Amino acid sequence: MSGPSPTPVHEPARQRVLRAARQALRVLAVELGTPTEPGTPLFGSVQNPWLRRLPYLVAFGFAVSLLPTTITILGHDYGLNGGLAGALATAQTAPLLLAVTRPLQAWWVIFTADILCAMALTGADGVAGRAWPWPPMVIVGYLALMVALSLRERSRTLIAVWLTTGVAGILFEPRTPDGSVGTWVLLFVLTGVVLMMGATLRERGDAQRKLIEQETISEAERARRTLLEERTRIARELHDVVAHHMSVITVQADSAPYRLSGLPREAEEEFGSIAATARESLAEMRRLLGVLRSEETERHGGPEKAPQPGIGMLPKLVEGTVRAGVPVELSLPEDRVPLEPAVDLSAYRIVQEALANVVRHAPGARTRVSVTTAADGSRLTVLVVNSQPPAPSAPLETTGTGHGLIGMRERVRLVDGSLDTGPLPDGGFRVAAQLPLSPPPAPAASLSPKDSGSV
Repeated sequence: MSGPSPTPVHEPARQRVLRAARQALRVLAVELGTPTEPGTPLFGSVQNPWLRRLPYLVAFGFAVSLLPTTITILGHDYGLNGGLAGALATAQTAPLLLAVTRPLQAWWVIFTADILCAMALTGADGVAGRAWPWPPMVIVGYLALMVALSLRERSRTLIAVWLTTGVAGILFEPRTPDGSVGTWVLLFVLTGVVLMMGATLRERGDAQRKLIEQETISEAERARRTLLEERTRIARELHDVVAHHMSVITVQADSAPYRLSGLPREAEEEFGSIAATARESLAEMRRLLGVLRSEETERHGGPEKAPQPGIGMLPKLVEGTVRAGVPVELSLPEDRVPLEPAVDLSAYRIVQEALANVVRHAPGARTRVSVTTAADGSRLTVLVVNSQPPAPSAPLETTGTGHGLIGMRERVRLVDGSLDTGPLPDGGFRVAAQLPLSPPPAPAASLSPKDSGSV
């Protein structure tokens, strides 16, 4: 049998206090000994070169102005030895230059120098009636260091620095020389205020940068969503074009045995197979179209049944734009040009989007729409040019997202064409698209070593 359980030993209160104090000192040492981003200069990520140099100029100004002042006051007013005054002044001011890139390391040097200076001033002859333990120039330099520290280090480190400053002042309080003016409370309060203000500004800047990054990500997501929506729209429109041709193939294959007499049985079976394959392809395309159709379209009257537009419907489009207050001139080829359905639809959509941009961003601007064919009949040129809008008019949208241009590029890429857009010197805008009139040649199939042998 096991013996009785041991009686719990209550830890004395003094040991608990000592253990808590040791733990607090350990945390304090970790915070004061772990700098954030050492070596990275303040304002290092700023684009403006003058703002990047500003911390160096400010630190240099403080060091140059405080060094001779500190030497003079410590030696002349407080009565310290000249060599000692020069050494302490250098240790208290020169590390301000280091504070631009390593403020926590600079604080260790300056704080140690301030402690040694306070100890040296304890027995000085001129301390009576003067500030102690922190002379005025020490306070100024220390607060300048706090600004750099608050803009770089995390909040726990700033609290550790602030508490260390206060503890040092409290430890010096019993050794205050007779007739001196205590300044440790003043430095403790001012240090807390400066650290709090600097940390607030830093956190606000971090929040603004994160907001800008989030806006950039959101804009990229919007552009991606617009691209996907435009591709889906193109896929729906191409379905209508391809479905027409597949329907023609089905009808021709089904009616071939009746239109052509004397066909062999094998040919009739082949035409039947072609018709069945075409009908199956149409069924698959209809199922795919059911996925691509938007819910909003289905909710407002079901799938679209209007034929896909082409350059033949540009006069009607221009007429509607003129009614919206934009004077538009339209120029079309005199002879009707046979176009591939995808090219015809892409040309219409490019003009439609370009005129919509004119209405939104340059209302009232004179616009010219030109559709021409090359002399060799190889390509179709779509040109939309608008001038600067009249002075009294104001744009409906002051900023553009460029999402309309994304759709234009997708349509041009679909038919293997090219697109050129950009502002004009007179303040207008130009959209020029080159669309091939014939489909691009299929890439030649590569020959395998077996096929490349002798004929």
